[in-house]
Amino acid sequence: MRLLADTTPLRESRQFRLLFIGRTISVAGSQFTAVAAPVQVFSITGSTLMVGLLGLAQLPPLLFASFLGGTLADAFDRKRILLVTQFLLALASAGLALNATLAHPHLWVVFLLTSVIAALSGIDAPTRTACTPSLVPASQLPAALALNQISFTMSMIIGPAVAGVVIATSVAAAYWLDVITFGAAIVALAMMASMIPSGGGTPPGWRSAMAGWKYLRSQPAVEGAFVIDLDAMVFGMPRALFPELAGRVFHQPGAVGLLYAAPAAGALVGATTSGWIGRVDRQGRGVLLAVVLWGGSMAAFGFSPWIWLAVALLALAGWADMVSAVMRNTIIQLSVPDELRGRLSALHIANVTGGPRLGDVESGAVAAATNVRISAWSGGLACIVGVGFVARAYPSLRGWRLSDHTADPDHPVL
Repeated sequence: MRLLADTTPLRESRQFRLLFIGRTISVAGSQFTAVAAPVQVFSITGSTLMVGLLGLAQLPPLLFASFLGGTLADAFDRKRILLVTQFLLALASAGLALNATLAHPHLWVVFLLTSVIAALSGIDAPTRTACTPSLVPASQLPAALALNQISFTMSMIIGPAVAGVVIATSVAAAYWLDVITFGAAIVALAMMASMIPSGGGTPPGWRSAMAGWKYLRSQPAVEGAFVIDLDAMVFGMPRALFPELAGRVFHQPGAVGLLYAAPAAGALVGATTSGWIGRVDRQGRGVLLAVVLWGGSMAAFGFSPWIWLAVALLALAGWADMVSAVMRNTIIQLSVPDELRGRLSALHIANVTGGPRLGDVESGAVAAATNVRISAWSGGLACIVGVGFVARAYPSLRGWRLSDHTADPDHPVL
């Protein structure tokens, strides 16, 4: 059985290869801002709750823009949409950099511009996701999704780890590095051919968005895949605690970048050894088991007395999340026709990016009421309990099989 990641999509599809390169550069750069903003807020306010509220402030524009982005991705050339959003994201990061150079940076500017970035990401991310299934054969989709996870996790490792070092010297420099990476990402996108949605496109608007929502509600397995991820992110994602944990619990403030990067490091190990995932037939059950491991790792993280163990547990959680993500995306993408992929991808992106922001509020509020350790381990245990409820409420997710959706004698499933 294949263990290492299948790179066939990169070798055989120039379009996918360029999308992969642009995505890797863009996500890596965005992590400089993703780490710098909460660190800056904590530096200004000294409040973990305010760090959590930063995530909450980004949620409404993210959700609204995701619905809009999904309808745009199913209506217009997806390449053009990505070029415009990357340019506007660069401008927003430049604004954060200029604010950070002030003697007394404005807190409201950080909240405002990170909310703008969240909104633009709500358009950019579902558009990218909707592109992939049309660039590779159905039998290569799990491999392509695993490669996307490698791209994402490599970016999540390099970005936060380097950002932690850069931020120790200058928060503004971290924002400027984000701006620079957008230039390279735009060049990769410009080299791609146009990507027109199947059927010539669906007119955007509220009715178009609601069509995607109605389709989601008609597919219990897909809806269950959404709900299980929300459970994991709301209760088991303690990233709002990282600045306080690094500085006040582990007494190593410079290690905050390691805490942010550790889940991605584990996910990268999982993604580079993901060849087996496309051979697993019962992908729905695999998702449930992976989320249980995620929650258990986060609960153990809350009890860790040493930062090296905390980093290792976060890495194990990242490995489990990668497995869950590839299987969830396979379930979603193979259950959705191309003309609806932009809208369903938008709902999915709103879910996977909105969930951690709700998790920021949950973990920040529990930490404010108790302490950061209790917040971390209680969230992990709540995540595990949630898996039981999801498994019971969505039997079609529990029973989802890959063999029911693709038949390829060269790609047998277990």
